[in-house]
Amino acid sequence: MSETTTHFSRIGGEPAVRRLVRRFYELMDTLPEAYGIRKLHAADLSSAEQKLFMFLCGWLGGPQLYVEKFGHPKLRARHMPFPIGSEEADQWMLCMREAMAEVIEDAALRAALDKSLNDLAYHMRNRGDPPVA
Repeated sequence: MSETTTHFSRIGGEPAVRRLVRRFYELMDTLPEAYGIRKLHAADLSSAEQKLFMFLCGWLGGPQLYVEKFGHPKLRARHMPFPIGSEEADQWMLCMREAMAEVIEDAALRAALDKSLNDLAYHMRNRGDPPVA
């Protein structure tokens, strides 16, 4: 992808990624439906917000801020200490989908990011889901 066609460029660069991440964490912090994923985070979300911003910049094709500061993301390994199942992945995506709907005007870009982020969220699962009664 050229510089003008990266998802990072299409979303609106760092300012838009910052708005997306800020809104994502506001939703996580306030939606009752996101309680399961919220309780896995520290009371102060600022560090998580900064790390997700840095990660998404690079993941979307922009500057590799996260890699420059922390090295390879190793997302699955970094999330292993937290019990993540399908319910937590769904809650994460609930917040991300709402944040994307509010921040990203381009419907085709939202759809592409939704698919990729959903795959990523489900890749983070590290525990089995409870059996259905």
